[in-house]
Amino acid sequence: MDPNAIMALERAGIDSTHPELLRVPTVLGEQGRVVSLDQDLPVPVMDELERVVWIPLLPISQLWTGSAVAPDFSRAPPPEYEPFFILIETTAAEYCDAIGRPERDREFERLYRALRRRPDGVEPNPLFSYLRAAARLYLSLRDVSRAEFEAVADRLRVSARTFASRIDSTNYHRFVLEEFFHPTARPLPRAGLDEEGLSAP
Repeated sequence: MDPNAIMALERAGIDSTHPELLRVPTVLGEQGRVVSLDQDLPVPVMDELERVVWIPLLPISQLWTGSAVAPDFSRAPPPEYEPFFILIETTAAEYCDAIGRPERDREFERLYRALRRRPDGVEPNPLFSYLRAAARLYLSLRDVSRAEFEAVADRLRVSARTFASRIDSTNYHRFVLEEFFHPTARPLPRAGLDEEGLSAP
């Protein structure tokens, strides 16, 4: 947990007590291309009222808290973990909506594996930076051990792999992301920050 991130959200009037109502919106730069979220720069956070505030977030390796043992995720996640899954998968759904196409199942599987093994690493696919940012946001708002984080990331990987039927299938998006989240069209934040860390007009 990061008290500074919680304070930043509260100053912006955004409720930090319900992470499942938050998401990391996709940022578009020049020519409508997706901008990767650099770990050294503030991250956009959107609430259910579509208000956006840019806040600095610590790397995942600096946010692990405690030594709690992860539960069995072989079936449905326990209710207390659902907000974590919802925040990450809502962010993933919104990303696919922003780029106008679903990401392949095998790519989701690869990115979730990378998130588990190298959460602070570098990935060429911009989607990774959004999945990581969503995880960083959740870990900033809740105490999560390394074991719990890795178990959640691995459960997401297994889910994507389970839906993969061929090399180019997009069933994970169709049956999980699209079916449950249905992202709606909304104005996307532009790259660039003003002096107070809010999205530039």
